[in-house]
Amino acid sequence: MMPKVSIVIPFYNCPYVDQAIASALAQTYPNVEVIVVDDGSNQHSERIVPFLDRTHYIGKANGGTASALNCGIHMASGEYVAWLSSDDLFKPNKLAVQIPFMQENEALISYTPFDKIDGTGQLLQSSIAVRFPNQAELIRSFLDGDAINGCTVVMKKELCAQVGMFNEKLNYTHDYDLWMRVALAGIPIHFLDESLIMYRWHDQMGTLKHSKVIKLETRSTRKRYCKQLKGLVKRWEASPWLPPL
Repeated sequence: MMPKVSIVIPFYNCPYVDQAIASALAQTYPNVEVIVVDDGSNQHSERIVPFLDRTHYIGKANGGTASALNCGIHMASGEYVAWLSSDDLFKPNKLAVQIPFMQENEALISYTPFDKIDGTGQLLQSSIAVRFPNQAELIRSFLDGDAINGCTVVMKKELCAQVGMFNEKLNYTHDYDLWMRVALAGIPIHFLDESLIMYRWHDQMGTLKHSKVIKLETRSTRKRYCKQLKGLVKRWEASPWLPPL
């Protein structure tokens, strides 16, 4: 049997949540559980109702995306965990492609490019990603910002036991923070060059509404790990063998 994958969907007042859940349930991969974590919503919760018999629903007080993700991961029974934002979509073959890739590469974590869509689902841009030749260049990129879209990531649940959960003190850069901790633990972050999700760009998205705060939090998060990351890049560059992504 293929290993179970837990898809965690954190939800807070998002009108697209039904589409996200439907895309998770439409996976061609045969062994999936879908966990919807309602982070204290007071709008659009009725959109979840049609899916209650096919998902695990968790209601909790509002604590932010990192809190909702951690809640879902703690409840997950899968060997692998995938994060799907409530306004984004998984392509039907996402897990059927990404899980075998991870098994073949013995990867604890991997990410992919993504397609960008608008509020109506129309394609704006396809296969968006910064493609790095090796781990050293990926790690170097963290000194500038986060080049990984969190919803493209699939990771083994055991990874959280090694590097810790998402930092709930961070409202926006909890994923960036986790990737840097993974890198500093010496764990390769693998790249599968196939777009497997659709990232929705719309007027109410947090990336636009809170852009100034996100920039400040990104700066402080980067500063926390900057010295360690620079040292790690030097060690990778001194190695006679730089592992590919």
